[in-house]
Amino acid sequence: MKSPASEAKPIEIAISESELPEVPSPCFVVDIESLERNLAILEDVQRRSGAMILLALKGFAMWPVFDRIRRVLVGVTSSSVDEARLGREEFGRQVHGYAPAYSDSNIDQWLSLVDHLSYNSFNQWRRYRDRIKATKGAVEAGIRINPRHSEVTTALYDPCAPGSRLGVPPEAFEPGELEGISGLHFHTLCELNSDSLERTLDAFEGHFGRWFDRMKWFNFGGGHHITRPDYDIERLIRLITRFRARHGNPEVYLEPGEAIALNTGILVATVLDVMHNDVDIAILDTSASAHMPDVLEMPYRPVIEGAAEPGRKPHTYRLGGMTCLAGDVIGDYSFDRPLKVGDRLIFGDMAHYSMVKTTTFNGVRLPSIATFDRASGTIEVVRTFGYEDYKGRLG
Repeated sequence: MKSPASEAKPIEIAISESELPEVPSPCFVVDIESLERNLAILEDVQRRSGAMILLALKGFAMWPVFDRIRRVLVGVTSSSVDEARLGREEFGRQVHGYAPAYSDSNIDQWLSLVDHLSYNSFNQWRRYRDRIKATKGAVEAGIRINPRHSEVTTALYDPCAPGSRLGVPPEAFEPGELEGISGLHFHTLCELNSDSLERTLDAFEGHFGRWFDRMKWFNFGGGHHITRPDYDIERLIRLITRFRARHGNPEVYLEPGEAIALNTGILVATVLDVMHNDVDIAILDTSASAHMPDVLEMPYRPVIEGAAEPGRKPHTYRLGGMTCLAGDVIGDYSFDRPLKVGDRLIFGDMAHYSMVKTTTFNGVRLPSIATFDRASGTIEVVRTFGYEDYKGRLG
């Protein structure tokens, strides 16, 4: 998920307008060179720490680039049957699954698709353990635990907030029900550095460490901002290697989504109209509500190439989306020159979360999806959307 404006992290514009060939508008564009840069960092972490890194599909699921990602990462992690199926069909390595609850209608689908499945409660484990045992070891079972340790300051994204439905807290842990469980899974982070993981591991070991010798694997969840320029990679490697040494060299998984696609993509948009109502307003062919929902949920302020905070440059505009939602506003930005119809704006760091969270609210078409190969200077548009995509969701 995106950081709120008050927690802004270093953002790069992966592709500048000056080097970008013409593309449809609006359009998500992923820079292959930047993706490969992130993968090189993650490959180094795997090699030096012994951990295995999974792509969290909830953060980035652009399957046309999976061929590059699977050369480095060991698999994917999924939160729905459809994500798991995408991972199985298009990624082709390990597929891990976790959901807050499974149902009689989907548990067998899950078990046909995954290699590891984590349960959110012992009630769910008891309900479906015979199903997983019937796989005769093809699927390994885990329990998601909640170490009651919060590092995330935005309540909407804090898995360990008071009253959280995610994971088994220490007082509800049932060691008598661990037969058949081979792993423990926690997820406490969101766009955080390795010092947050260090504090989480202290809480995790303090609450649950007495049962670690019964486990084959541990999943440290997502939210590790490993490819961010200021991320402390050396601390991460120390934490993992020391954890593995203390506990009999178990398998350790990390499942970031954002770290794979961080600073790799942009959203290209175009000015459709300029008007004035108390303030200067520019209407774009994109939408906060339909194309960048974190702008409204967090709230989150995207970075735009060449733009600044309102009033910092001579011409300030409120950037509005093209839906009929009154609050479909991206934010106020200032520019060196007046905006005019036809101007293109480049929103930075749009490959993760924005792409997977888009909607067709108001019948607004989804942005096209493309890749950019800097070496050749070429764009490949891998997907465009039309009426049938909207209609097909509704009947």
